Amino acid sequence: MSRITRRHALGAAAATALTSLALAGLARTAGATSTRRATGHQPPEGHAGHDGPQPFSETFQGRRIEGAPSHADGHHGGYAVRIDGEELHVMRNADSTWVSVINHYETFTTPRAVARAAVIELQGARLVPLA
Repeated sequence: MSRITRRHALGAAAATALTSLALAGLARTAGATSTRRATGHQPPEGHAGHDGPQPFSETFQGRRIEGAPSHADGHHGGYAVRIDGEELHVMRNADSTWVSVINHYETFTTPRAVARAAVIELQGARLVPLA
């Protein structure tokens, strides 16, 4: 009978762990690929994937909300949101969520969702521009 050394036992354990991690990664990738294929990979409403959020213009609870990419501040990747023509200051977080000055402690997936939440929070009040 052969003796198993600690070196062999540790090597076998490490190989098993690495194999498990590799298989889990492959399963996750395969699942994501099949989900994209089955759903046609539709990004969230108002989101254009890697290119940033899509422009929008709609009436929500009687208020006109609009959003579009903006380069007015000289920075690429900016986005402008307006409620009844007044600018709502929005900011994109590092995790790709959005906040506004109205809902600063609540995050949203798209600028459209931020605009809608601001309309709800304003409860009919006029948006006053930041000075």
